[in-house]
Amino acid sequence: MQNPEESIGFLINDVARLMRRNFNRRAQNLGLSQAQWQALAYLRRQEGVKQVTLADTLEIQPITLARLIDRLEEAGLVSRQPDPNDRRAIRLYLTDKAEPLLREMQEMSAETKRQATMALTDDARNQFIATLQQVKQSLLCAESQIEGEADSLPDSASNTKKRAY
Repeated sequence: MQNPEESIGFLINDVARLMRRNFNRRAQNLGLSQAQWQALAYLRRQEGVKQVTLADTLEIQPITLARLIDRLEEAGLVSRQPDPNDRRAIRLYLTDKAEPLLREMQEMSAETKRQATMALTDDARNQFIATLQQVKQSLLCAESQIEGEADSLPDSASNTKKRAY
């Protein structure tokens, strides 16, 4: 059995958990839950995203995200707008009130990253980031292939002969 300390999956998970915990300690003074600051951070990267897409990205149920967005909207940090191309969809946008908070979160994030990588040289840090980007891209490609294979499988329901009784 492989030592978890030598397993890429365990290490990535542990590092991500420790970075979230480090950031959470800093962010607790902002009055945001981890789910709220994660939603704001993703919205900064993907402003105008559909609410259902953000739920998928955050790996939470759409109803859970809806309640979370309700609270962020009540705080004046997020606005919901109808999708002009799909009347069933809602798109999410940051408000001007969110900007100072996002700047503060960015400073806290930079400090967490600095602490996480302080033992690395600049070259090692850059190589580490490049390696993680390659791993991410490989997994995204593998995921696309798996989805493509699933899409090309015959639908068992359509291939099943109906019996007349």
